[in-house]
Amino acid sequence: MNKVYVSSIKDRDQLESVFLVKDKIMAMAKNGKPYMTLKLMDKTGEIEGRVWDNVDELSAIFERDDFIAIRCKASVYLGKMQLVISELVRVPDERVQLADFLPESDRSVAEMEQELAALLASFTDPHLKALMDAFFGDAELMALYRIAPAAKGMHHVYLGGLLEHSLAVARLVDVIIPLYGGLNRDLLVAGALLHDVGKVREMTYQRSFDYTDEGKLLGHITIGVEMVQERIAAIPGFPAELGMLLKHMLLSHHGQYEYGSPKRPKTVEATILNYLDDLDSKINGIRTHLRKETESQSRWSSYHRLYDRYFFKENCCSGEEYDEAAEAQAEGATLGLPVQQPAPPEPPAAPAPQPRQEESQKKKGFHNNPFEQLQGKNLDLFNQ
Repeated sequence: MNKVYVSSIKDRDQLESVFLVKDKIMAMAKNGKPYMTLKLMDKTGEIEGRVWDNVDELSAIFERDDFIAIRCKASVYLGKMQLVISELVRVPDERVQLADFLPESDRSVAEMEQELAALLASFTDPHLKALMDAFFGDAELMALYRIAPAAKGMHHVYLGGLLEHSLAVARLVDVIIPLYGGLNRDLLVAGALLHDVGKVREMTYQRSFDYTDEGKLLGHITIGVEMVQERIAAIPGFPAELGMLLKHMLLSHHGQYEYGSPKRPKTVEATILNYLDDLDSKINGIRTHLRKETESQSRWSSYHRLYDRYFFKENCCSGEEYDEAAEAQAEGATLGLPVQQPAPPEPPAAPAPQPRQEESQKKKGFHNNPFEQLQGKNLDLFNQ
């Protein structure tokens, strides 16, 4: 069975493929008949699946985080692609390649580890260098740090995302350092590499990305501070004030209380870390959103719920003339005036104004939390 990736599915496709079940919801239709909604994923994205017939029988075959092979038809409903599933079977773990189902960083892990090693070698403060060695010389911790995502849904949502994001913030630190005198460079780089280290325990990422019990109850900021304190306590003579300043950076890197930050930044280094972390997470989140729409001919992205806006896709229109009518439509400036000439494919019109959310809810989305062919595998499961 050839693997059909989510990104390649088109309307009216009849297909058979294997997906990872990210979510499974049982519901009841208005006529009293049960149906099942699935969130299916592979490394290229997610898609909704619906099961309308034999629901109880098919539901008993698998659970959330299982792999299933499905026979289905793709269709667009209310502007959203979904799969109407007629048959499915559970696929044993040993018959799939996990890399086909979880997205990965575009950067190679080996390349990022080399960059990390160079950063560690650049520390001049002996105490912070000892602390970095205590973290990144721990093989068990590094096995998690190198593959963990940086978040579940906001930014760098892929294997290797945590390492990629942390290195990016550290690179931004070295851009900032020459611009402002008197900064503690080693402290800032340490904060960049450790600000999200608690995510190695906050999240699960062996299958779909989710939160551990510890993550739900404590969160990565608290976990990270605990991890730092444990290692500081094992380093003889580590200055108490230096440890306090580093832990403050972890506690305040989300910037504001409403963004989940236990403390607001109260040092220059903590303030810089907050803004650099926010910058890298938001740029990654926006680019990820735009990459999902590479086949769209619109000059504008679809609506981004967390950022509460559309984004202009500057790379999609090279060589095209500016189209004022399309621009106006994309921004939702529909004034009831007739369009005099045919326009290129229209960007999505802005939705009608909706009641404003509570300010705390509206801000919530801005914090940083930020098969080829199955070689040698027989997956003709429907004919067995």
